[in-house]
Amino acid sequence: MTERRKIAVVTTSRADYSHLYWPLRDLAAHPGVDLRLIVMGSHLSPEFGSTVQEIEKDGFKIDAKIECLLSSDTDVGMAKTIGVATLSLADHLGATRPDLLLLIADRYEMLAPASVALALRIPIAHIEGGEISQGAIDDAVRNALTKMAHIHFTSTDTARRRVIAMGEEPWRVHRAGAPSLDHLRRGTLMSREEIATQLQLDLIRPTILVAYHPVTIARDTVREADALFAALGKIDAQLLFCFPNADAGSRELQQRTREFLADRTDGRLFTNLDPRAYWGLLAQVDLLLGNSSSGIMESASFAVPTVNVGMRQQGRERAPNVIDADPDEPEILRAIAQARDPEFRVRLGGMENPYGNGNASETIVRVLTTVPLSEQLLIKQAVSLASQPAPSALPKP
Repeated sequence: MTERRKIAVVTTSRADYSHLYWPLRDLAAHPGVDLRLIVMGSHLSPEFGSTVQEIEKDGFKIDAKIECLLSSDTDVGMAKTIGVATLSLADHLGATRPDLLLLIADRYEMLAPASVALALRIPIAHIEGGEISQGAIDDAVRNALTKMAHIHFTSTDTARRRVIAMGEEPWRVHRAGAPSLDHLRRGTLMSREEIATQLQLDLIRPTILVAYHPVTIARDTVREADALFAALGKIDAQLLFCFPNADAGSRELQQRTREFLADRTDGRLFTNLDPRAYWGLLAQVDLLLGNSSSGIMESASFAVPTVNVGMRQQGRERAPNVIDADPDEPEILRAIAQARDPEFRVRLGGMENPYGNGNASETIVRVLTTVPLSEQLLIKQAVSLASQPAPSALPKP
């Protein structure tokens, strides 16, 4: 009998877990896979909803719970979280020695498992490389993970070309699509009635979903929030806020949101929404507002108008449903008015999502279960310099 492949998967937050759900489901069901799920970061934090309970409720066996998230709201806390995670993961991965380690996206915590795996010679597979988000440290994290990884699953064709342009051999790079979209094809989203009942919402009213996170590339990570809240104060609609990410500035955004909602009777702040509820709600709202990758990657599948504020998602591929707005009150209000124009939504009918159509998990699992686990997987071939354009002459001093 062929020995099963030991594949470890790391999840650090509610966001990446919703993307990993179907790959995890398919890996767990595969007869040739010994799935080892590592849960860490905000999953284990009561402040962020203790979302590890959702993972357990979904029936996944958790191999390790790595406590690493500092109770902090600073960039120093973020940096120390990486260090604490590295120490704990070194012990765990050193003891379990998986055949492959699967990581996703661009959260700063993912630098810890990638660094440990590199030292332990554990091949890394990475999902969602090759994208751009210039207004967050995520951009540098994503590129670092790409160069540390040995197998790549990109969301778009452009992202695949970009990963190859970074020097990765084409056979290592697979266009899979965004795995979050598998929910739309394979899952059962909540109906309008179910959402209204479970979340106690009046969806007959005009409703805006707000998903706004700290801008981690800026020294003041919440500097763009003033314009956002000023604009929201002039909007007549039911405002539903999602909890911000566990980044420097998160607590300030939480507090500002609570203070903003204290003066309104038509708003809510949700600490955590499970994928069925979130995607179902996204399909029902009038528009999505903020700077979340969800507004770029998933909203297009529902043809939901999205107002993307500020610099956080700068450079990312986007569908026609996305309207960009500078972090300026009049600009945000202009973009919201355009998004709420019925003619704008009509024009979105039949649009395609560049991030895929809900088949990502199939590609990811097929490659992970068939890629040869030889030493050659760890040895990357350098791009031939002969194929590169000749350098221009250096300027004279």
